Amino acid sequence: MNSKLKIAIIGSGSTYTPELIEGMIKRKDSLPITELVLMDIDERKLTIVGSLCQRMIEAAGMPCRVTLTQELDEALTDASFVLAQIRVGKLPARVKDEKIPLKYGLIGQETCGIGGFFKAMRTIPVMLEIAARMKQLCPDAWLINFSNPSGILTEAMLNHSDIKMLGLCNVPYNMYKSIRSSLELPNAELTYVGLNHLSWITAIEQDGKDYLKTALEMGLNSETMKNIPSSGFSQELIRMVGAIPSSYLEYYYFKEKKLKLLMESEQTRGEKCMDIEEELLKIYEDSALHTKPELLSSRGGANYSEVAISLVDSIYNDKQEVHVVNLLNQGALEFMEDTDAVEVSAVIGKDGAKPVPVRGFHNDHIIDYMRMVKAYERETVAAAVSGSEDAAMRALLMNPLVGDYNTAHACFQEMKEAHREFLPQFK
Repeated sequence: MNSKLKIAIIGSGSTYTPELIEGMIKRKDSLPITELVLMDIDERKLTIVGSLCQRMIEAAGMPCRVTLTQELDEALTDASFVLAQIRVGKLPARVKDEKIPLKYGLIGQETCGIGGFFKAMRTIPVMLEIAARMKQLCPDAWLINFSNPSGILTEAMLNHSDIKMLGLCNVPYNMYKSIRSSLELPNAELTYVGLNHLSWITAIEQDGKDYLKTALEMGLNSETMKNIPSSGFSQELIRMVGAIPSSYLEYYYFKEKKLKLLMESEQTRGEKCMDIEEELLKIYEDSALHTKPELLSSRGGANYSEVAISLVDSIYNDKQEVHVVNLLNQGALEFMEDTDAVEVSAVIGKDGAKPVPVRGFHNDHIIDYMRMVKAYERETVAAAVSGSEDAAMRALLMNPLVGDYNTAHACFQEMKEAHREFLPQFK
């Protein structure tokens, strides 16, 4: 085992970072971190958030050197793990992703539809640049990415760079937790099938008994994400689907209702997040504070630290634990291509993730939906990497939340202009 364990967090100015630090403190015995580098391009946020993180680590008595930097190369040099949580264009770019589509009668959302498409366009070039620097400065490091859209970024990174990388999301963790709790089956084995933000629980087993039928008859919903205004799925819909959908499927199954809600909202989710972020930064500035404040849980990222740091722990200590991650399919789902990034269970150890195969899968609704959205994701990556507007249009026509050429084209042109400084590929 390495005597040096250096972790770099890229995007450390995020108000979520204290969550990660809390996860590291919780596991300080199994993860003997010698160096932690907090990197961000936003000096103000890096200073405020980074100082709180330093105080948390000191208060926990961790013998770990903490460095704050705005230089990517300094953060990456000799890192063992790189945790990425970047937001290119910051929250104002997210607000544009949410607001501009509404003018065209399209859903504006951070990871779904044309809003998520533009987040991918801004983020993929930067992530590929990070991968290229990692190849030079820490070729053996693992990149754990939870920047959104996590699945599309995994698709891009694992097909267009050759670093070791896994994509993460807290949706699976929250779904597992809430379903086990609702059914009072603390040790239930769940089968999770999907793409990032397009996923279903397709089996619930404990002590040799399958509880899926019970769950479907109950119309069991999993807990919704805090960042999605949710109305839940009806018993009829859950029975029709034959599986328990993640809350993001509300955007697809209730497209009109969601659009109406977004149109009528006084503030977009991004604007609310800007308010919460400023409140949090004010709290973080208190030099007496050395724990994660409660307000942080009102953002949508609850349990990220649990998910991210336990994954690092599992790789570093070769634990062979099962986690749901985004990775290349490699035969796990027989109906998807090997090179498709999927979100499934995998066994995690020092050599990375081995997807757990799901055999004899017969839910045609899920198969067809995943293939349709994967076609959109493939074209999205092609557009982000090549700057081809034709690929961009093909992607948007495949997306169930867009679909109309004239609308997509007009909205694409306006958003491309609005985000111009972050879209080098379309110059």
